[in-house]
Amino acid sequence: MKKEQAEILGFVPQKEIVYNKLLPYAEKLDRESNDILAQIKGNLGRAVQLRELWPGVLLWTRKLSTYLRLYGRKFSKEDHVLFIKLLYELVTIPKLDVSMMQSFARLLINLLKKKELLSQDDLELPWRPLYDLYESILYSKTEHLGLNWFPNSVENVLKTLVKSCRLYFPESATQEMLDEWRPLLCPFDVTMQKAIGYFELFLPTIMPPEQHHKGFKLWFDEMMDLWVSVQNLPAWEGNLVNLFARLANDNIGYVNWDPYIPKIFTRILRSFNLPVGTSQMVIPRYLTNSYDIGHVVLWISSMLGGPQNQVQKQLNGLFSSIASFYHPSNNGRWLMKLMKLLQRLPASVVRRLHRERYKKPCWITPVPASHRLTDQDVTDFVESMKQPVLMAMFSKTGSMDAAQALQNLALMRPELVIPPVLEKTYPAMETLTEPHQLTATLSCMIGMARSLLSGGRHYPEGPAHVLPLLMRALPGVDPNDFSKCMITFQFIATFTTLVPLVDCSSALHEKNDLTEMERELCSASAEFEDFVLQFMDRCFALIDSSTLEQTREETETEKMTHLESLVELGLSSTFSTILTQCSMEIFKVALEKVFNFATTNIFETRVAGRMVADMCRAAAKSHPAESLRLFVPHCCNAITHLTANEDVSNEEELDKELLWNLQLLSEVTRVDGEKLLPYRTQLVQTLQLTLRLRCKQGYSLACNLLHHILRSTALTYPTDYCSVPGGFNRPLQEYLPIKDWGRPGDLWNLEIQWHVPSTEETAFVFYVLDLLLQPELQRLQKYAQGEQEMSRDDVLQSLCIVQHCLLGAGSMLPPLDGPTITGLVPSMVSLEETKLYIGVDYDKSRENYREAICKVMRQLLHYILEHSEDDTKSLFAIIKIISDLMHFRGSHKHEFDSRWKSFTLVKKSIENRLHGKKQHIRALLIDRVLLQHELRKLLVEGCEYKTVHQDLLRDLLRLSTSTYSQVRSKAQNVLFTALGTYNFCCRDITPRVLELLEPTRTDVTQQQFKGALYCLLGNHCGVCLANLHDWECIAQTWPAIVRSGLSSAMSLEKPSIVRLFDDLADKVHRQYETIGIDFTVPESAVLLGQRITDSSQPTPHIGTPTEQELEQGLALQQDKNKEAVQKYEKLVRDLLECLDDRDLPWKFEHIAIGFLSLLLRDDYPLPAPAVLFFVQSLNHDALVVRKMAIAAMAGILKQLKRPRKKIPVSPCDMSGVTEPEGLVAGDRPGNDWLQYHGDSLPSTQQDWDNFCFVEKTHWGYYCWPKKLMVYAPAAEQPKDLSAENMNERERIICDHFTDPVFIKQLIEFLSLEDRKGKDKFNPRRFCLFKGLFRNYSDAFLPILKPHMERLANDSHESTQRCVAEIIAGLVRGSKHWSFSKVEALWKFLIPLMRRALSNITVETYADWGTCVATACESRDPRKLHWLLEMLMECPLSGEGGSFVDACHLYVLQGGLAQQEWRVPELLHRLLSYLEPKLTQVYKNVRERIGSVLTYIFMIDVSLPYTQPTKSPHIAEFTERILSQLKPLIEGDEEIQNHVVEENGVGEQDERTQAIRLLKTVLKWLMASAGRSFSTAVPQQLQLLPLLFKVFALKWIIAPVENDDSYDELKRDAKTCLSLMSQGLLYPEQIPMVLKVLHEIAGSSSWHARFSVLTYLQIMVFYNLFTILSNEQAVQDVRALVIRLLEDEQLEVREMAATTLSGFLQCNFLAMDASMQTHFEALCKTKLPKKRKRGSVVDTIPSVDLVRRHAGVLGLSACILSSPYDVPTWMPQLLMDLSAHLNDTQPIEMTVKKTLSNFRRTHHDNWLEHKQQFTDDQLVVLTDLLVSPCYYA
Repeated sequence: MKKEQAEILGFVPQKEIVYNKLLPYAEKLDRESNDILAQIKGNLGRAVQLRELWPGVLLWTRKLSTYLRLYGRKFSKEDHVLFIKLLYELVTIPKLDVSMMQSFARLLINLLKKKELLSQDDLELPWRPLYDLYESILYSKTEHLGLNWFPNSVENVLKTLVKSCRLYFPESATQEMLDEWRPLLCPFDVTMQKAIGYFELFLPTIMPPEQHHKGFKLWFDEMMDLWVSVQNLPAWEGNLVNLFARLANDNIGYVNWDPYIPKIFTRILRSFNLPVGTSQMVIPRYLTNSYDIGHVVLWISSMLGGPQNQVQKQLNGLFSSIASFYHPSNNGRWLMKLMKLLQRLPASVVRRLHRERYKKPCWITPVPASHRLTDQDVTDFVESMKQPVLMAMFSKTGSMDAAQALQNLALMRPELVIPPVLEKTYPAMETLTEPHQLTATLSCMIGMARSLLSGGRHYPEGPAHVLPLLMRALPGVDPNDFSKCMITFQFIATFTTLVPLVDCSSALHEKNDLTEMERELCSASAEFEDFVLQFMDRCFALIDSSTLEQTREETETEKMTHLESLVELGLSSTFSTILTQCSMEIFKVALEKVFNFATTNIFETRVAGRMVADMCRAAAKSHPAESLRLFVPHCCNAITHLTANEDVSNEEELDKELLWNLQLLSEVTRVDGEKLLPYRTQLVQTLQLTLRLRCKQGYSLACNLLHHILRSTALTYPTDYCSVPGGFNRPLQEYLPIKDWGRPGDLWNLEIQWHVPSTEETAFVFYVLDLLLQPELQRLQKYAQGEQEMSRDDVLQSLCIVQHCLLGAGSMLPPLDGPTITGLVPSMVSLEETKLYIGVDYDKSRENYREAICKVMRQLLHYILEHSEDDTKSLFAIIKIISDLMHFRGSHKHEFDSRWKSFTLVKKSIENRLHGKKQHIRALLIDRVLLQHELRKLLVEGCEYKTVHQDLLRDLLRLSTSTYSQVRSKAQNVLFTALGTYNFCCRDITPRVLELLEPTRTDVTQQQFKGALYCLLGNHCGVCLANLHDWECIAQTWPAIVRSGLSSAMSLEKPSIVRLFDDLADKVHRQYETIGIDFTVPESAVLLGQRITDSSQPTPHIGTPTEQELEQGLALQQDKNKEAVQKYEKLVRDLLECLDDRDLPWKFEHIAIGFLSLLLRDDYPLPAPAVLFFVQSLNHDALVVRKMAIAAMAGILKQLKRPRKKIPVSPCDMSGVTEPEGLVAGDRPGNDWLQYHGDSLPSTQQDWDNFCFVEKTHWGYYCWPKKLMVYAPAAEQPKDLSAENMNERERIICDHFTDPVFIKQLIEFLSLEDRKGKDKFNPRRFCLFKGLFRNYSDAFLPILKPHMERLANDSHESTQRCVAEIIAGLVRGSKHWSFSKVEALWKFLIPLMRRALSNITVETYADWGTCVATACESRDPRKLHWLLEMLMECPLSGEGGSFVDACHLYVLQGGLAQQEWRVPELLHRLLSYLEPKLTQVYKNVRERIGSVLTYIFMIDVSLPYTQPTKSPHIAEFTERILSQLKPLIEGDEEIQNHVVEENGVGEQDERTQAIRLLKTVLKWLMASAGRSFSTAVPQQLQLLPLLFKVFALKWIIAPVENDDSYDELKRDAKTCLSLMSQGLLYPEQIPMVLKVLHEIAGSSSWHARFSVLTYLQIMVFYNLFTILSNEQAVQDVRALVIRLLEDEQLEVREMAATTLSGFLQCNFLAMDASMQTHFEALCKTKLPKKRKRGSVVDTIPSVDLVRRHAGVLGLSACILSSPYDVPTWMPQLLMDLSAHLNDTQPIEMTVKKTLSNFRRTHHDNWLEHKQQFTDDQLVVLTDLLVSPCYYA
């Protein structure tokens, strides 16, 4: 096979679509594909050499992607590489139009998809061009200014492109990337996110092992250390996890993960954000930045296996710790993540197993044998997942996730997973009260069906369950429960598809070589007949209960409801599957039964009738000859008999029986056409009798019959879908069907039976057309020529017949043909269409009915539109017919799409991902081949536009602008489909649409006007004429839309028209993408084009272009670029011209300005008149216009920016220090010169000129870039703008902004309120001012100064905001000013800002904060020293009261935070200034100080390779704080209670101060929890005892301050404890924490002891695996909890029990014998005798009581730790516990609570749980659990 093919093709194809070989015309395809490939290669190569990107290259790359859809990668390896290289060149053309770039990128992604086809030796792609492309689009400097408009999809396309290409990056790439992006790794800066994002996306991870030292080994340790040391989940941590997961997956066995495994699992567990412990507070960023589950799963599954298989142990731990969260009674926002984990992990392991065991080896390094998953590994994995999956089956989110998990687990270990699910399934089928159990278990069984049936050596008893399951599923066909009904149908269909329903019981006597299992199956198979008949009875009952009369009143609709149609679909497909899989004997019985049911009853045709007819059709389809023999004569006779009376044909309402027989006949004829031929005379006779019935329902059914008869004979389709080729009708001696249970189809021996129309059938089709279609066409033609009268109903009836003939015979009729329309687009490349063979040889000698219909329809349409335009029903029919004339060749696109969707769904639900190799069921494979055939029929892309099409499109356009809205909308939809089909037809149609909008025309009606607007708008998926990606079209449509505002038909009174214009403008804004004006093709691409035209096999059918053609191509390219610029300028001029018109309504003015603002670009300046217009619009009356103008001006100023010269400098020369070897980051001698030093600031002209300013904050923190670029000294920079060297655009701006009147007006507008209370600092306005001061330096300052002073003095919100925006723009714009100008600027600004800041209010402080932060962003702090010093002066002066102080701190913080690590000196100054003021009285100031402290210490991070910072250190600060908090720490609580009264003032003062200090410190701890990278655990530990004490502090503080402030303190302490307990701990910190907790547990305050337990709960869970990996720590925790169980305070004891139970539940502690005996011993503590009454009872409980209670609590904790199952030790403990039911309180209470909780959680599955107890125990238990009777 392969050899012959290679001879025909001339090459060995890379990988083709196998399904093509199974088509009935397969032998023609090799020649066809070679022709097409030769065409593509010739034309594509030629187009590139002629430099014609559009239409040439674009059209032929589209054809290449179509070729991929049709044939797969059916070309030689050489061609494959050439195509990829060419597209790579095209994608990376700089300045390429974005939409072209996307379409090239999508094709390139497709070509690179199958990575096994090309190895790294075959192909190498450079990485830098891709990086430049990605950077220029995703981090575009001009997009936010509106100079570039990118589509939303571009980000995903580019990411996918990089992912596809990174495999082929050269081996040196890793090092180059590290050099490029390492300097960006500054953790305080946004560049960190960018750098890590780039690493995740670009770093190659697939390399041969000998190259690993050039690959991941260069960065692995560094990144891993970074990840391990970060504690607070910054946004980029997720990207690192994704990178590690990919690395792990690509290099299984080559990376040693063992040292990191506990850390990895702890972090994964944390990222689920599960609610734990008693107080549940979650830091919000943990919710937003958590890991992506898909990557987590990949990482885990890649680390499984190996010699120790450490990961499996942790995975067991992970699942046992979260298992109880899967129980259906638990629900929350975290559930989705856990379910995703459950669903994807087994799938990921299956993928890995497939890769290790079944996948064809290719060039990618295989997994080394030592690290492959062994069978034991797989078993362990399945065991660990079983428990949670079985719980999740009944989850609130539905059972889908669990079903997919079970499907994959069953592929690996059916014997472990299927039995427990079966155990749940059988009872669920019996239960009546809990239908959700049934749906859940059945959907899980459906996924596991194939694993159950194929049994295999591990699970041979699987198949025995099939029959019991099927029989028990039958009651599920229940008319009263829709969802149960559907899942039952699906279940039965799935199982019967896999099992031949053949009675093999006789084989028991005939064969003696059967195994035990086979004998069992043979005897069971006798029940199949029962099953089929019972199923049919159930269906009949279902049908009886859903007849129309029963289900609704006459008043309602007559159509089926949505639910009914779903049931109908389920019923018919299930029944069809059953009959397909039946043996002939069973089929005959079933046929008999269904025939009797259908013919002895009469059904209404809407609901029940459809269902019965479907069942009959199913019978006819599976065995046509036998079925037709019964049905056709019966129906035909009945119809003949009932129509014998002449009057029948004229009756309006027909007899039910006649209708029912017609319906039955029309469905039964949808079978193999060959089998219909014997009945042709009867059928044609019936048609002649019924097609001209008067009753609409009657003739519609007759038309259906006509359609189905034609379709059955004319189409190509497979006729059998049985699961074994050849069917089951063979004697049992030769063939035993039970051996084929669950057998997949064999792709190489599918033996599809095709129905291909024979000559006899073709003749029949045309006979029917001549007989029935011809007369109708003649009648309609006469009517259209006015020669014959017809009533509307007659016209409609004729049209109905025509339409159904076309639908039935469409595949036989050749497509419309005729002369092509040329001249729409000039091109030097052929733009012909590709013809595909679809199995029909058109007979030219017969009449072409498609053309005949087309001719008549056009005449008729014109006649109706002239004479009776209100005959909308006929118009609907004509529109439908026109649509089919153009596109229909046997199947519809929407049907094809939904079939493709359902095919993929079914494939997913029962595929075998483990073995792969397309082992699907035979029916599914046949379906896929048929879809391939349909795909060929439907491929119409790039059709030539012919005169026939032009006529039809013009007719459609006329209909689209006609009077009636429904006609318009139907016609528009057909029109849009057609516009997307034919090449360049939009250029022909658009002018005709725009004519209707012309203001000069007076004859246009409102309907036409609206229709035209809808035609421009397009529908959601088709072409949008208003926004075609082409200068020519936009230049016509946009001005026309604006001008239409002057049309007489336009009225803004009609809301529908206003809405239309809004939608149009909105759609243009949403979909507009910047259109290129530079279409230059680089030489490198031209050379590749030449290599393609020179290649052979297949030889391109057109050779290389001649020299003359090449020169012509070059000239055309230049013309094209010029022309694009001219069209662009003309469009701008046209829009401005429209705007000049005084009569234009305001709405259109806004639309036009909107269009204009879309036309700003970064590669071509906006024409001067438009600049003038925008400058003037800054003072327009309308706010909307002013806003658009401000945005546009910012962009225009960016266009006019003069480039600055940059020079490289060497950091070593600047610092005088040589950089050390290896990685050293952070504050080091080498980057000291970048930091702010108060003693060496540039304060003179000379210093300023000699200073080397580095503006961006991240440079130099981590390491230096290869070339550090800084701005050249002022002398070498371009001169400031002066009147002589301005261009026209610059002068326009200058003139306006130096005009005092203009400025006065502008400032007035800018200081108006927009929306009260909602306004914020506006970045657009800031960009405007920044641009002005950047481009013109200080030219406009003199005019603005008085205004700024006025604004600064006014404390209103809007004026303050305005001055803040101007100041921020000024400071940022003064980046390149000379020293004298800057100095003058600050002389003016500093007093101004002082004044403004002293007037600060609640409304404006945020704006000032933003202003300062914006001003300091990306600026060298030494340039801003004036500002920073001013802010540092004295933020807490106390002059303006506490509020102003807080605001000043906020503003200062904004500035310093932007400077990050470069201002250590200022941070030290600020800290020493703040420290004495930490005891602030006011809450708002305290909170602000807390936040500022966070930023001060932000820089003190402990990241790997990082030097200790020069900024303030937390450790030193904490020491100083603790010394001040001494009064609170020392001294015993008890004494302190009395202190206050005696000692009077002195003592109290110190304590009050300490308490205020503590409040501030708490605010700081709370603020830093969410923001900093690493938590200073040792320092926090020193504060811990204090926090715990706060709970016991109530009495000390009360006299000092009022009570609510104490509440605040307590609340903050609680929050801090909660946040600290959630913190991630490093392994070395754990012992320290436990030591502190032990100390506090010995505290005398029980509140403190109590909170130790709550702290412990959260801390252990959030650091589970890290603590587990430290044996000593686990022992310590255990000892601590058991010690607190015996606490004297009841609350503490109970909390300790809760904590213990939680630890047992998440498997942190194990329930072992020693623990059990310890508790049992405690329980036996004797209680002292009760004293006699009257003596004083001691209030403190005796030690003995406490010990006894501790024992009971311990037992209770053990029992409550397994809420959903009964372990072996539980019954005994329950017995022990019950002995204490009558002890004194509080013991009795504990016992009662425990028992009631036990009852509550075990009640659901009590039947299962009962098995664990002995009878005696059950008796005791029942007594305990049943409430006592009060009347005994």
